[in-house]
Amino acid sequence: MSREYIGIDLHKAFFQACSVTSGGERLWEGRFARTADGIGAFQQRGIGAEHAIAVEASGPTWSFVDALRPTGARICVVDPRKTQLKAGVAAKTDRLDARRLADALRRDSVVSIYVPPPAIRELREACRGRHQLVRLRTRLAQMIRALLLRCDAGEPPGTQLYAPRALAWLDQVTLPPEAHQALQRLVTAYRAVHTEAQGADAVARLRAAADPIAVALDAMVGIGPVLALTLRAEIGDIARFAGGPALASYAGVVPHVEQSAGRVFHGRITRQGSPWLRWALIEAARHAIRRDDPTGRWARRLVVRKGIAKARVALARALCNEVVTRWPRT
Repeated sequence: MSREYIGIDLHKAFFQACSVTSGGERLWEGRFARTADGIGAFQQRGIGAEHAIAVEASGPTWSFVDALRPTGARICVVDPRKTQLKAGVAAKTDRLDARRLADALRRDSVVSIYVPPPAIRELREACRGRHQLVRLRTRLAQMIRALLLRCDAGEPPGTQLYAPRALAWLDQVTLPPEAHQALQRLVTAYRAVHTEAQGADAVARLRAAADPIAVALDAMVGIGPVLALTLRAEIGDIARFAGGPALASYAGVVPHVEQSAGRVFHGRITRQGSPWLRWALIEAARHAIRRDDPTGRWARRLVVRKGIAKARVALARALCNEVVTRWPRT
């Protein structure tokens, strides 16, 4: 068992650390810059394999954890929403947060989160970056259509603005001078974002074709290579989940349940967990609802009874079972 427990309250520019013994005695505490020199000064405290470190999850957590791994200390990234820190103190400061993290780690009452390896982080950045570009492209398209509607200039042909005939129409449409300039700016931005989105999409498809797990998930009805790669990246290690229900809970597509005595209340889905995984599952359900199998027929009956939105969420939960089943075991 580790003889020294360190709690770290991590921020963008610095981190506050506090070290306690297994009996709760405070050994030292201090503030360090979140730079190479600051992390080096922290490591000079003699951090080694006999230490356990609790770091509250925040923006720069992964790079910070990577910098501490050479020390050999046991590092736990804490989920702040699920970890109950010691109560009874009204004040909240960086110093007190570090003390509470150290004490919670000492009492083994922290809830840790999955730390993805660098390869999984790279896959996530590829998938999330593509998704953000597509969303930005959609937003620009909405702005262009809203401008055309205000000017009563009609609609470009087709359903997608990035189609060649739609872009050609936008170059020829006549608007008042100021509106025309605004349209040209939006179209220029739209073309640039569309080009980047196409490149990101091509990269994602190449990565999906080279990943055996993504290839296996791509075989599911309703999931293409991009969604398969997104699922593969956001899940990371399937061994973390005991089954489909655990994966659905991680994605936040399970309903909130309150039970007391004989009363049971089922509310909205929790939405706690990975928003990217939740989006991928719901997107897959949008296509899988047309499946010609018992699952698809069940989902279509649910559409009639509960509506399309609830049916998609229910189907997303069902897809979690299929994802766990199809995931290759190494």
